[in-house]
Amino acid sequence: MSEAYNRAWQASIADPQTFWGDAAKAIDWTTPPSATFNDAEGWFPGGTLNTCANCLDRHVAAGRRDAVALIHDSPVTDTVRRITYTELLHETGRTAAMLAALGVGKGDRVILYMPMIPETVFAMLACARLGAIHSVVFGGFAPLELAKRIDDATPKVLLTASCGIEGARTIAYKPMVDEALTLAHHQVERVVVFQRDRLHADLAGSRDIDWDHLRAATAADPAPAPVPVASADPLYILYTSGTTGTPKGVVRENGGHAVALAWSMRNIYGIDAGDVFWAASDVGWVVGHSYIVYAPLLVGATTVLFEGKPVGTPDPGTFWRVIARHGVKTFFTAPTAIRAIRKEDPDATFLTEIGTGQCQAVFLAGERADPDTIGWLEDKSGLPVIDHWWQTELGWPAIASCFALGDLRRKRGSAGFPVPGYAFAILDEGGQPVPAGHSGAVAIKAPLAPGAFRTLWNNHAGYAKNFATFDGYYETGDAGFIDDEGFVHIMGRTDDIINVAGHRLSTGQIEQIVASVDGVAECAVIGGDDAVKGMVPIAFVVARAGFDADDTLERRVIAAVRAELGAVAALKTAYIAAGLPKTRSGKILRNLLRKIVNGEEWTTPPTIDDPAVPAALQTLVHRHEVA
Repeated sequence: MSEAYNRAWQASIADPQTFWGDAAKAIDWTTPPSATFNDAEGWFPGGTLNTCANCLDRHVAAGRRDAVALIHDSPVTDTVRRITYTELLHETGRTAAMLAALGVGKGDRVILYMPMIPETVFAMLACARLGAIHSVVFGGFAPLELAKRIDDATPKVLLTASCGIEGARTIAYKPMVDEALTLAHHQVERVVVFQRDRLHADLAGSRDIDWDHLRAATAADPAPAPVPVASADPLYILYTSGTTGTPKGVVRENGGHAVALAWSMRNIYGIDAGDVFWAASDVGWVVGHSYIVYAPLLVGATTVLFEGKPVGTPDPGTFWRVIARHGVKTFFTAPTAIRAIRKEDPDATFLTEIGTGQCQAVFLAGERADPDTIGWLEDKSGLPVIDHWWQTELGWPAIASCFALGDLRRKRGSAGFPVPGYAFAILDEGGQPVPAGHSGAVAIKAPLAPGAFRTLWNNHAGYAKNFATFDGYYETGDAGFIDDEGFVHIMGRTDDIINVAGHRLSTGQIEQIVASVDGVAECAVIGGDDAVKGMVPIAFVVARAGFDADDTLERRVIAAVRAELGAVAALKTAYIAAGLPKTRSGKILRNLLRKIVNGEEWTTPPTIDDPAVPAALQTLVHRHEVA
């Protein structure tokens, strides 16, 4: 065991007040905190700060004016743009002036429905500068899902772009925004549209404003000064799937977020001022918030904003090309991306030819990294490949091998060890710890570390449910075990949330959509194993009387899910079955469906209502695969 890691973890658990009080010294506070933590106010009560000033102003003041802050590498547009800290501060100031001219101020919400372009980063930082609360919605998300987030966050302004570029596809954003605003009850005051060269959007009425026109109109306005906010004031709302179909708005507070992310960059990833860090994610997800935008800039590093795909833009060598071109020191991506690259280039020809430049380590997260994928990448790259685990709710890693603390112990299939600040337990249904190596519910001792959520937007009761099952613990919703060496293994969800290529989706939500399709009597949606995406949703549908011979039902089910959730749902298979396996009490045996789909051994449960159903379903699945 690394002594540095062991000392840090022990100190964080034995005396969190001192540990995180020391970590908070890495942040510039307008008003220093009066304490490190209390139950009522959370982390760093009494402290005020501005996250944007900590990301930009202080680095410029410290002499890093000409250091590169942001590299936008866009193989889909064949452009590379390098932006210094001075330039990033200027562009953020101009965007903040635009928002201020629209009446956006402290506490107001702004929704960003944007692609992977520098203007998205300018806008996030501009909101932070004003003390406004941003909510980034993944560009291309279905209009109904965007509408739900608009109604929950009640934003004053919505920022978007004319289009996003997804590989070879150009996706028009404005029509989806317009449809979402038609569906939403809440109406934003202004929609600001950044026009991209690839596709221009039509603007209509007084609500729509051209981004560049607004920027020109406010060119003479002074850039707003950073607005001090309380440590517990929200920086952003980030929505994640809820089991009922209602999105959960995770609230991230300014103070704990800044302290935790700055600590994590230096102590987990080994990144400090002047280093180049690349998280190959999207700003619509928590990885993009934490490790594309905020964490690298908090420590004065260079962050890479990548607009492309691991394959097809233009080839499976694009990741290695970006790493080598920009001198990336630490790389962070999803196992899905590596599986896609391996599928296209199994012998790693591109990796061998291009190399990995100055890269020292690769971190994986988003879904469980299978041992075979880790082994392939380690063998081909010669780099340590570190799986680690966290959630949108936590905001930063909770399980990892802390590379920068000298802890490179790894076990394929495990996400590593508890990160300093986190104390894990594996509990049985009664809330009692299970022996080492035994599976149970993965829980984290409360209070959670700085940076983790302390409420849900407009739904504190929903937040409290996360702590209701096990007294004194946060229930992660995952199942797993801790082995006799202390490695933590996350094995899967304990509820109906599935992970599709890093996107958390609710099978319950998908079932609601499928059940609404004309001709569907009942249905079940489960997560099936997928070699590239980790999991994909698969539907089992029982047709209503009169629809048994309807050969359009499968196609209509798939289309309905895509229309409501977007392509990210990736539902491509809907088995039309004569019946579903149920207990005599009527509960659908989804675990049995998973085993059948994944080709695992199964036995007929003694509680099943109709013992003939599982075999019939297995035949149906087999015939579909052969066809």
